[in-house]
Amino acid sequence: MQTILTITGSDSGSGSGIQADIKTISALGGYALSAITSITVQNTLGIQDIYDLPADVVKAQIEAIVNDVQPAIVKIGMIRTEETLAVIVGALAKYRPRHTVYDPVVLSTNGDRLLPDRVAALIRQQLLPLCSLVIVRRSEAGMILGDDRPDNIFYIDEQLPHGLGNSFASALAVYLSQDRPMDEAVDGAKAFLQAQIAHRRGLQGRSSQLYNEFLDIVEQHFRANRDVNYYADCLNVSSRYLSQVARRVSGQSPKVIIDDVLTRSLRRELSVSGQTIQQIAYAYGFSSQAHFTKFFKKQTGFTPSDYRQMK
Repeated sequence: MQTILTITGSDSGSGSGIQADIKTISALGGYALSAITSITVQNTLGIQDIYDLPADVVKAQIEAIVNDVQPAIVKIGMIRTEETLAVIVGALAKYRPRHTVYDPVVLSTNGDRLLPDRVAALIRQQLLPLCSLVIVRRSEAGMILGDDRPDNIFYIDEQLPHGLGNSFASALAVYLSQDRPMDEAVDGAKAFLQAQIAHRRGLQGRSSQLYNEFLDIVEQHFRANRDVNYYADCLNVSSRYLSQVARRVSGQSPKVIIDDVLTRSLRRELSVSGQTIQQIAYAYGFSSQAHFTKFFKKQTGFTPSDYRQMK
């Protein structure tokens, strides 16, 4: 069984990174070995945070594998620090694998820049000359290649869903490990990619469903509770995730949505109810009439009394 060392980040959503590499390499009959450079905190909504592992930890992972197994093929992905780059370049120069495939991680699916300019410049100088093939999207080519266009570049489709460019690079690494010529390995990776696109069933998050459930619960409980944490607990998710979902679906924070629902109800109450403003304030859970007035004016620009008179 052919071994391939993949050096890249960890994707907790498994759509890309180490997890996707292992799945692709294993599916094609190879044996994946790994060294993690960064740990991402992500799901179907995208990357929320990144922790770059210390370079000495990355080096230890690489040396443990290379000294023992000596894989002839190396696939490289996420590199975010100069120190980690130096470790990888040093390992490639020392151990001289037969082929090195580089799939740069430049932008997140949300368009956030993941590769600092200084690191990209050093990659051009130090890493690209050591690679058998560099796989890039044309829209990202300038960020990783600068003004140069070396011969060892392969451009992939701009419209590929998250992780499929990663799968192409991993498939290519497997075919190269089978001693196929580069052009034949590229053709094999293309065929694998087309099969993946045809059968793609990516992980689907529950954003829309969760958002609708949130709206339903807000309608039921906004009089008694306006705390975002309360609604997150009702939905059994973190308040951070609830905020991400709300912003993705509606462009608004959960707090704004709750306050909007409350304000609409208060407008209606002031327009049709015969209760006093103080009675309305207490009925809606405000600690005092002054508290109610402050909230309502902030939301509408009018005091409850002025709004009622307008109606």
